[in-house]
Amino acid sequence: MENYSNRLNELVDNMEKVMIGKREAVELGLICLLCRGHLLIEDVPGVGKTSFANALAKSVDGTFRRIQFTPDIMPSDITGFSVYNMATGTMDYKEGAIMSHFILADEINRTSPKTQSSLLEAMEERQVTVDGNTYTLPQPFMVLATQNPVEYLGTFPLPEAQLDRFFMRISIGYPTLREEALILERFKGESPLNMLPAVINCNEVSDIQKAVENIFVNEKITEYIVSVVDQTRRHRYVELGASPRGSLNLYKAAQAWALYNGRDFVTPDDVVKMASHVLAHRMVMRQEAQMRKVTSVNVIEEAIEGIRVG
Repeated sequence: MENYSNRLNELVDNMEKVMIGKREAVELGLICLLCRGHLLIEDVPGVGKTSFANALAKSVDGTFRRIQFTPDIMPSDITGFSVYNMATGTMDYKEGAIMSHFILADEINRTSPKTQSSLLEAMEERQVTVDGNTYTLPQPFMVLATQNPVEYLGTFPLPEAQLDRFFMRISIGYPTLREEALILERFKGESPLNMLPAVINCNEVSDIQKAVENIFVNEKITEYIVSVVDQTRRHRYVELGASPRGSLNLYKAAQAWALYNGRDFVTPDDVVKMASHVLAHRMVMRQEAQMRKVTSVNVIEEAIEGIRVG
C-alpha cells in the first residue's frame, strides 16, 4: 500500500504545479478516478476547471478532449456517427469526442436534456452504440463536468437522477492572495501545463483501481456508512435523501482514501472525510431548509455527529 500511496502523492504533487494551492481538490479528483467515477465541478468561471482536467490527463499520460456544451450541440457530436464509404460500400464509424480517457464536459447544464442523456449513458455503460454497433470507451475513462452555480439563464439544470450518476461534486474555489500572486508569477510566461510531465500511466491507474477494491472494510464501518446515508433520508429538511448508489460510492471513496494514505483498511475518519463530497449533491432540500439556510452539507455533518461506530 505504501508504494501505491507514494505514487499517488507524486501525481498530486505534479498537478499542484498547475493547480496552485488546491491540493484538496486535486486529491478528491484523484479519489474519483481511483473509484472509476465521474466528477462534477461546480464553480465560477476562471478558477481553473479546464486546467484541472487537462493536468490530470497529462499526469497519467491519458488522452484529453474538451466538449463545450451549447444548446445546439447534438448527441452525435458526442457519441460519433456512421458515414457511407463509397470505396468499400460499408458504413464507417467516425468517433465522437467521447472517445478519450478524460472528457471535460464544459458547462454541461447549457445543453439540452437529450444531449445530456447521451453523455450520461456513456458514463454509466462505458460504451456507445451507434447504428446498432457498440464501441467500448478507452480505459480508464472519466468525465469531468462543469456547471456554473451562479448563472442559470439559458441553462438546463441536471435532474436529480442524472446528478446521482456523478460520483462526487467538488468546488475549486478562489485562491488566497498569496496563491493568486504565485499564479501570476508562474503563469507569466509559458503555461506550466504545457510542460507538465506524466508521472504514471494508464495501466498503473488500472492496477491501483483494482487495489482499491481490495481495501478491507470492517462490518461496523459498513453499518456506519449505511446509517449516515439513512439519516439523510429521514431529516426533516430533506425532500429526497441520498440513494443506495450514494452508499456504495461512499464505501468506495473511503477505500480509496485509505489506500491514498497508505493503509489497507478503512477507518471511520475515511468515511467522515468523503461523506459530504459524495453525498451532498444527491440530496434535495425542502423549501423550508433554504429559508433557514440549512444545506445538505449541514445535514450530513449532523448525521455524522449523531452516529457512533459500533
